[in-house]
Amino acid sequence: MPVRPILTTDSPVLRQKARRIKKFDAALRNLVDDMFETLTDAHGVGLAAPQVGLSVRLCVIEIPADEEENTRARRIVLVNPEIVKSLGEQTDDEGCLSLPGYVGEVTRAAVVTVKGFNAEGKPIRIKGEGLLARALQHEIDHLDGILFVDRLASLDKLRRVGEGAEEGAAG
Repeated sequence: MPVRPILTTDSPVLRQKARRIKKFDAALRNLVDDMFETLTDAHGVGLAAPQVGLSVRLCVIEIPADEEENTRARRIVLVNPEIVKSLGEQTDDEGCLSLPGYVGEVTRAAVVTVKGFNAEGKPIRIKGEGLLARALQHEIDHLDGILFVDRLASLDKLRRVGEGAEEGAAG
């Protein structure tokens, strides 16, 4: 399971609408493994296939456990995901592994329901709120060629942060 290089915002593949995945095979499962390895190495929350140079509709998310909120760690694989419902609003800082060293305040839905498939091709439906809702929206944006900076109210909201600040960033 090799760590793959993460592309930065000047890479054209990050601005393309990714293709739907049609084959659920060993190559897809290997890609998922590589993406989780890459995500862990980068200390991120989410990673979309375009960020590792593949214009396909696949993302992985790893939400850490939160003792205060009594939630367990979650690893999520989403193939061909789409948001089917969204409620409310939340505004918070967001970062991206493809734009290291920067964060910006982004308003997104507070709760989302996403449908798609797992790596074996079985239909799944996920309801997320808080960090999970934010990560789901951020990663699906990547699959549509949208970066978090496109969601800023203005570029004045983009801030440079210190070493390691992209930790906890969505993809």
